Amino acid sequence: MKEYKVETLIFYSKFTFDKNHLAKSSNKEIQEKLNEYAKNGWRLVSTDTTEFGLAMYIYLYFEK
Repeated sequence: MKEYKVETLIFYSKFTFDKNHLAKSSNKEIQEKLNEYAKNGWRLVSTDTTEFGLAMYIYLYFEK
């Protein structure tokens, strides 16, 4: 039977002229989380994002 897990990462926007600053600043943390789960035998099966105010929520869905 498969196991499932959801990891939520939250990133806050700041005032800047770079519209891609959230994507640039979040890459390292997201990659670290993916490496951590992969090392423990988890596989990324889906992702989702939601924005609320100045925050961006990234949901990573894993299965094992």
